[in-house]
Amino acid sequence: MTADSPSPPVPLEDQLCFAIHSASMAIQRLYKPMLDEMGLTYPQYLVLNVLWREEGQSVGAIAARLALESSTLTPLLKRLEAAGLLRRTRNPQNERQVLIALTDKGRALRGGAGCLGAALLDASGEPASELARLNRDITALRDAIYGQIGTWDPAPQDRA
Repeated sequence: MTADSPSPPVPLEDQLCFAIHSASMAIQRLYKPMLDEMGLTYPQYLVLNVLWREEGQSVGAIAARLALESSTLTPLLKRLEAAGLLRRTRNPQNERQVLIALTDKGRALRGGAGCLGAALLDASGEPASELARLNRDITALRDAIYGQIGTWDPAPQDRA
């Protein structure tokens, strides 16, 4: 191999991006039976999680928080509204903006979502402190990468 020729790709099992991706897939598979009981998909759970923290957010704010495009989020929000979990209303101060609020049914799901974290803790075999450290490390990596590519500005509370 010469200095001008590209190096071969790193084997998949040695790539950090694949380790993070496959860990995410494993977590989603772990969560699936519990989310099925709640009548939710994983992306729907993420949206509700954002709203459980702060209601009345715009579609754009929720999309930014989840690193999604508004156009990707809108069909998901429509399905959650059809399921009676949230309401979409136009902002009276800005008719172009749609605000999202939970219904009582959407708020009630929050209590059942705690089982997800407990299941992850149990399945990992790690102490909570280790998972918290891992979360901080991955969050720092994510923020450093987005800091370089400049396409996402996580909300300040994301950094806590």
